Parts: sequence; structure tokens; C-alpha cells
Amino acid sequence: MDFKKLVSHCKEYGFIYQSSELYDGLAAVYDYGPNGVELKNNIKNYWWHSMVRMHNNIVGIDSAIFMHPKIWKASGHVDAFNDPLVDNKDSKKRYRADVLVEDYCAKIEGKIQKDVDKAAKRFGNSFDEHQFRTTNGRILERQAKIDSAMSKLNTGLAEGDMAALKLLIEELEIACPVSGTKNWTDVRQFNLMFNTQLGNISGEEGKLYLRPETAQGIFVNFLNVQKTSRQKIPFGIAQIGKAFRNEIVARQFIFRMREFEQMEMQFFVRPGTEMEWYNTWKESRMEWHKSLGTDANNLRFHDHENLAHYANAAVDIEFKFPFGFKELEGIHSRTDFDLKQHQEYSGRKVQYFDPELNENYTPYVVETSIGCDRMFLAMVSNALVEEPVPGSTDGSTRIVMKLPKAIAPVKAAVLPLLKNDETLVNAAKAVLGQLKKHCQVQYDEKDAIGRRYRRQDAIGTPYCLTIDHQTLEDGTLTLRDRDSLDQSRLSPEEAVTLINSETSFATIC
Repeated sequence: MDFKKLVSHCKEYGFIYQSSELYDGLAAVYDYGPNGVELKNNIKNYWWHSMVRMHNNIVGIDSAIFMHPKIWKASGHVDAFNDPLVDNKDSKKRYRADVLVEDYCAKIEGKIQKDVDKAAKRFGNSFDEHQFRTTNGRILERQAKIDSAMSKLNTGLAEGDMAALKLLIEELEIACPVSGTKNWTDVRQFNLMFNTQLGNISGEEGKLYLRPETAQGIFVNFLNVQKTSRQKIPFGIAQIGKAFRNEIVARQFIFRMREFEQMEMQFFVRPGTEMEWYNTWKESRMEWHKSLGTDANNLRFHDHENLAHYANAAVDIEFKFPFGFKELEGIHSRTDFDLKQHQEYSGRKVQYFDPELNENYTPYVVETSIGCDRMFLAMVSNALVEEPVPGSTDGSTRIVMKLPKAIAPVKAAVLPLLKNDETLVNAAKAVLGQLKKHCQVQYDEKDAIGRRYRRQDAIGTPYCLTIDHQTLEDGTLTLRDRDSLDQSRLSPEEAVTLINSETSFATIC
């Protein structure tokens, strides 16, 4: 679905609102509405269920947002957590230099994809996309431009060469999207951490940071968790929590925000085994995304060419958002950097005694980190479709959110056939009372039954339970399936059993 329509749908149906909208909004900050908070919680619960409860050697914590400022010095965030920024002198707008280059490459990739689509339509079933991409002269020329630009970008970022990044922007003749001019300032680094003061202590001594990631809260609790949970390596520590980044170029709805939520797991392993575990978690995380019904064609791995200072391997799982393939989850081999840094800065031993080897060592770490908000956007992007009404012969269409039933914000809707019939309303509310004990359910009596069905389709409700006059006669109700639109007569008890079974995490684990 068109991205603007998706954003509009999210507001209209109570998924996401612009934060502080009453006061004209706050840029790159969003609030989750009644349906949005249910969907987001379901995503978090499923991640926690599959990451912690389904593993005997992974436990969870919830660390504080405020932490000792030395933690961020030890982790490298104070000195190295920067973005390269450039201003356009005419529009006065500020941009990330790397994003400008990536957008330039994305436009070329879009042209390549158009050529591929045209060729596929022309040649039909005999079309070989790989051969076309590797032999067509125009595509090879365009791909060479992309490869050259990305190579120079990665080199400039790796070397911290801001002059080279500005030169690249000028070479590519990138214009400001607002002013249309190429009148750029020099590129410079900008630290992304928010800071505040501790109590009434002013100056550097009282400076605190809003955490830019949740991982460090896990690392500084490594010894506490290992001792109290009695875990033996290899084992993991998982956490879901808020993080904050002072993004200058925050855009694309909830894809990049200044306040966001992360779902992270740090897996501690013996030195020398990290690459084996890195590959294991890489494949495991991809399978997790597929378990949610995401088409494999909308997911891909992207290996990092420019590694972070703490990593010896890194890969992104990218999802095909309406605006192109972008990072959804990162899997990183972080080596022993973090624990050794905290050992050095704290002056305390941060090691593990391995009873099998009879020795102490600093564990290596394999990380999986996924943005909850990005996962939310990916699920909505994947699920929201406009389609012909199944079985319809008049060409009518409907907008439906085909979310996996286990994470749908509302599992069932109870609908009395007529709102002015007190006996039907009372019977419907009795069924509502039964269902509320088991799952998130909605009651709706406004408008014709067809309109109510469409409202539930639009928020992804898997089942609608209609209470009609036959209900008063034999106690059965009509259960309507969101995807097939099939209807069947069931007793309320049978409906509860079916809904519990079909919306359980067990159906996707």
C-alpha cells in the first residue's frame, strides 16, 4: 500500500498519533493509540516468548534508563557516537551526509528495478532476472555507479574523513531536496546522545545521558545476572526498553525516531566460538521473521562493510518497507570489547570462571538487536492491503490488515445484529464477558453489520462474532473469519476454544 495511505490509516484506526498534536506536534516523536499499543505489546510479548521463554539459557532483565556517565565513556559513545552532518546554505536544512549518498544510490536502484520489471513483463516465464542484471549494459553501468559511491562512502566513514564525504556529495552532484541547490557546508560530526543533569549538581560532574542503546545495561549487569541465575556459558541476557538518540534527520514515520524501543539479546560465549554462534543467531533470527508470515522476498541479509569499533562481524536483516529495503534487525559479533572496557573503567574484575576449562576469561558476545517500532512498521507494511472482497462478483474491494492472528491487536469482535434489540444486546454482552477473560476483544453496535465487519478488517481482527435471532433460539452465534470471510455457527464455548487455539503464540513458534 502507498506509504502516505499507510500513515493515514494508522491514525484513522487508532494505531499511531503524532505526539503533542494538540500543540502542532513534536517532530519525530509519536504516540501509540488504543490499537497500536495492543499490537506493539503483542510484538514485544512474542519476541520475549520466543527469545526468553523458549530458551533455557536466556534470561531477562530491565535496566534503568539513567546509568553512571562513565559507562558511556567506557562504551565509546561519548567520543564516537556521531553522525556526519551537512547543511544546505540556501534552505538552511541539515542532513546526514551518508543518508544523502544512500538516497542517491536508492534512486539509481529504483531505475534498475523498473528496467527489471519491464523485462520481466516482456519475457514472461522465460525471464532470468540474474542473467539480465549481470549482462544488460545499462544496468551494469548503473550498478557500477552505486558500487563506486558506496565504496567511497564506506571508506570515508571508516576513516572519519569528513572532507572526503563532502567531496563525494559534490562529485555525485547531490542537490538539496528542499532548495534544489548544491550549496553545501563542510561535513562535521554530531554526537547523538541527549544529556541532562543529576539533581542539583551542575556542570560535567552532574551530567547524565539518556541511554542511546539498551545493551550497556546488560553488560554492566553481567556478573549479577550470571551469579543469581546460575547460568553457564553459553547463555544470553535479553531486555526490552526505551532508548534515545538526538537524530537530526528523523524521518519516514516511526522508522527513525528520537525516542524508540529496542528488543536486544546479548549472548555470552567462549572466545573462539563467537563466529559459530554469530552464524547460528543470524539464521535463527531470519527464521523468526519468517514465522510471522513475512514473505522471504521481502527480507534479506546485508553484511556491514564498515564495522563498528567493537565488532569483528556484523549483518543486518533488511525488510522491504514501502520506501525500500532498510535495516530491521542487526546481528553483531561484539568480541570482548564491552566487558573489557567496563572492567578497565570500573577497576573491577568482569570475567567468567569456566568450570569445564578451569580458568577465568572475558566472554565474547553475539548480539541480536531489533527496533520494536521498526518491527511494528514492518508488520503493518506487510499486512495492510486493499483487495477484492473474497467471493464478490461486483468488483467491490476492502482494506484489511492481515496480521498473524497471534499478534493482532484485537482477537475478536462481538457484534449484536441490531443495536435497538435489547435481547440481542444483552446476549452479545454476555458473550463479551466470557471472551474478555481470555483475550483482547471489542464490542461494536454502531452502523450496519457490513460496516462493522469492514472496521474490524481494517484493524486486523481475526474473528467477528455476530449475535442474531438464532442465538436467542439455540445459543449459537455466527463466527466470521477475517481472511476467508467463511462463516460458521458455533456455541460461545466453542468460539472461545477456537479463538484461543488460533491466536496462541504456539501457532507461530
